[in-house]
Amino acid sequence: MGEEVGQHTFTRADRTRYRARLRRCLEAFARMLRESHFEFERPMTGLEIELNLVDERGEPTMCNARTLEAIADPDFQTELGQWNLEINVSPRRLNGDGAKTFEDDVRASLNAAEANANRIGAHLIMVGILPTLRQDHLTGASLSLNPRYELLNDQILAERGEDLHIAIDGVERLRATCDTIVPEAACTSTQFHLQVSPAQFPAYWNAAQAIAGVQVAVGANSPFLLGKHLWAETRIALFEQATDTRREELKAQGGRPRVWFGERWITSIFDLFEENARYFSALLPICSEEDPFEVLDRGDTPSLQELRLHNGTIYRWNRPIYAVTRDRAHLRVENRVLPAGPTVIDTMANGAFYFGLVRTLAEDERPIWTRMSFSAAEENFHTCARNGIDASIYWPGLGTVPVAELVLRRLLPMADEGLRKWDVDAGERDRLLGVIEQRCLTGTTGASWQQRRFRRLFDTTGLDRFDTLRTLVGEYREHMHTNEPVHSWPD
Repeated sequence: MGEEVGQHTFTRADRTRYRARLRRCLEAFARMLRESHFEFERPMTGLEIELNLVDERGEPTMCNARTLEAIADPDFQTELGQWNLEINVSPRRLNGDGAKTFEDDVRASLNAAEANANRIGAHLIMVGILPTLRQDHLTGASLSLNPRYELLNDQILAERGEDLHIAIDGVERLRATCDTIVPEAACTSTQFHLQVSPAQFPAYWNAAQAIAGVQVAVGANSPFLLGKHLWAETRIALFEQATDTRREELKAQGGRPRVWFGERWITSIFDLFEENARYFSALLPICSEEDPFEVLDRGDTPSLQELRLHNGTIYRWNRPIYAVTRDRAHLRVENRVLPAGPTVIDTMANGAFYFGLVRTLAEDERPIWTRMSFSAAEENFHTCARNGIDASIYWPGLGTVPVAELVLRRLLPMADEGLRKWDVDAGERDRLLGVIEQRCLTGTTGASWQQRRFRRLFDTTGLDRFDTLRTLVGEYREHMHTNEPVHSWPD
């Protein structure tokens, strides 16, 4: 949804024309795959982090436009809610000290942004769901002012035809109704991008799907929503429901959700884009004037705008990306399963674990997806979202095993091997994967720290629930700025 949009009403003719143009983009993409029109010789990695804005009391503050003016950094941009921002970090290679420069650049950008935001009374927090959000924050008045967000809101609700109903059963039980898609803005994530060749894409996507549950378990950081203690990574359940365009009848008929794990292993990136066109109607049927075949015939690279825009409104947890940079097309796996935070070093540790493990699994002579059903991978994903670091999941050759044990005994060595193949310095491998190791040894993630700290504050201070959550957010913010990994934070 990074595209600027200006049209606010769509006719039946717009939708018919868009469908035809989307099909033409898909045919052009198939030709590009056959003719090898993609750059992949020097694979790059990318990083995006979504942030929350809070005031001195730890409450969400609706000032992202003013904060962007104060920050004055083009790497930052608005997100759906007025208490959200996103930072897009320049892509780079992982080899050598690439991971360290990622960390240094993010820390420098966030520190500068925090100092500038402070001038207008705002603070930046990296957390999957801001614990101090309340129902009265989730209204249309909280939508960011960019017209594309209002348009997306209108289109989703028009297709759904009724209000959104949020129902999550966790440690506690939540039922809520909203007449906007603003609950989606409560979900702030970290997104890792990995550039791959067309031939490599299926293996890397399948591998990313296979480990999505493990990623969520060791990176969970979203235990609270609207004052309720729910899942370790409540953001998964919330995002799946907050962007669901299906009426109850369509759910009963088996219609696919727009926030989608998928339903099968793939053999080509084309499979995913074809599913997008086959299963999902256009939310934003905005047509370009480009004919992709004319562009290809003259030796240039088409933007495939309709394909890209449609793909941006289908929220796969691992999403295929087609992009054009300096007139060269490339493909990426966008890994979207992780929440933001708790710290920059925790974020980079999550990235090192993902980039290393996915490479080893993608290049395995006997791929994991040949030994595990897709439904098992999806069940692992939701089990880990519910239970976090305490989850037990299915793994080929082991059966049902605690996630922490699986990571310590099997997956960390595989992640280290993958990072070695990326030519990451040994010291960086040890430092970052050591953070994951300590989370597993101590049982401490962002989610478990929040849960324990909330319970201690609530039981010993006499504060009510929301004052306890405000205190929790204040302490979280202080720890976040130390950049000490969450497993070392005092309870």
